[in-house]
Amino acid sequence: MKVITARKARDVNAALRRGDLDLPSHYRALHKHFEKTEPFIQAFLPEEDRFQRLNQQAYLMQTRSANLESLPPLFGIPVGVKDIFHVQGMPTQAGSQLPPRAVRGPEAEAVSRLKQAGALVMGKTVTTEFAYFAPGPTRNPHSPLHTPGGSSSGSAAAVGADLVPLALGTQTIGSVIRPASFCGTVGFKPSYGRISKAGVIPLSPSLDHVGLFACDVETARLAAVVLIEDWDASHSAKRPVLAEPGGAYLAKADSEMRRHFRAAVQTLREAGYWVKEMDPMPDFEEIVERHNLILAAEAAQVHQAWYAQYKPRYHQRTAQLIQQGQTISDRDLEAAKSAARDFSLRISTLMDIHGIDLWIAPSAPGAAPKGLDSTGDPVMNLPWTQAGLPALGLPFALNHEELPLGLQLIADWGRDEDLFAWGADIAQALAEAA
Repeated sequence: MKVITARKARDVNAALRRGDLDLPSHYRALHKHFEKTEPFIQAFLPEEDRFQRLNQQAYLMQTRSANLESLPPLFGIPVGVKDIFHVQGMPTQAGSQLPPRAVRGPEAEAVSRLKQAGALVMGKTVTTEFAYFAPGPTRNPHSPLHTPGGSSSGSAAAVGADLVPLALGTQTIGSVIRPASFCGTVGFKPSYGRISKAGVIPLSPSLDHVGLFACDVETARLAAVVLIEDWDASHSAKRPVLAEPGGAYLAKADSEMRRHFRAAVQTLREAGYWVKEMDPMPDFEEIVERHNLILAAEAAQVHQAWYAQYKPRYHQRTAQLIQQGQTISDRDLEAAKSAARDFSLRISTLMDIHGIDLWIAPSAPGAAPKGLDSTGDPVMNLPWTQAGLPALGLPFALNHEELPLGLQLIADWGRDEDLFAWGADIAQALAEAA
């Protein structure tokens, strides 16, 4: 039997359907790679007898699947699950010192959907405390001296290190697209609400998005089809019109990122894409301030009971966020949320007026910063998260230290299907020019 690596869910599925891949043998190969790599990356929470469990599940799945033509779409695919998602049979710690019994809950709908599609949970992945900024032990798979990003640190690093081809994460500011950029993976944040948040510990319900990391665009799309209930298989066949957002927003990227970004935009122009330039966010600092207000106020509401009981167990950074949120009035919160809705409508209206299909922008200010005390700056992702628009992050270049750089494509709300179709073509155009 042929055994292939963890990468590319579509390759695994194709091999299984041909009968070329024996699932238990595949997991034995994954076990060897995991034992060699995971101690240096620390992407996963410890689990005793992890591969005894996985090998048993793989064997049972193999024996129950006589008809290769009717295998579910993610049959046998190992996935990492950020440790703010509840998973049946696995405790949830949320990167915190709170007792798991305090934060337990029913299995997340996103996890159940992946399981029903044939995926096997490799384990829980490291998250910053309650998906905010207090980092865990995870290291960047491209350099252990650099952050993997956050808050979905372990999920991004697990895919970047080829431990799994697919992992779940969340984004409240930039916790999918930014770590995807830092770890050299594809990242996907859907339109707000299109992937269920049921069974996921919230940080800021108005801003939280369930997203994912994948080894390539097609694997991300396969998972999105499973996770988005109302997925429409049809999509626009036209070549999209792109827009580059400038002004104070683009100025947040460092000079090296801007240089590589400009080169990528030029490559797309030469490939026949029309790329417009405009400043859709002249009030960028107000957008950032509003986002931070909503986040703090809603985090204080979410953690009100837990914080009252377990205050000494909270990391200082998370405690400061909650304390800040406690000072914000309900009136100010509602005004900020109303302004955020207006901003989302403004961006969509601009896209309609100017015939824009996709915004194209850097995924982060630059490559992963050195050190593990910070997870990097999510400022390049913040406005798109606040607007609730779907974003697809693509690795596209390396910096002078050979660290990955990513760019993000942002579509209008509800156009996730078009985003994947357009994103696959753009990723191919950039790869062919590399």
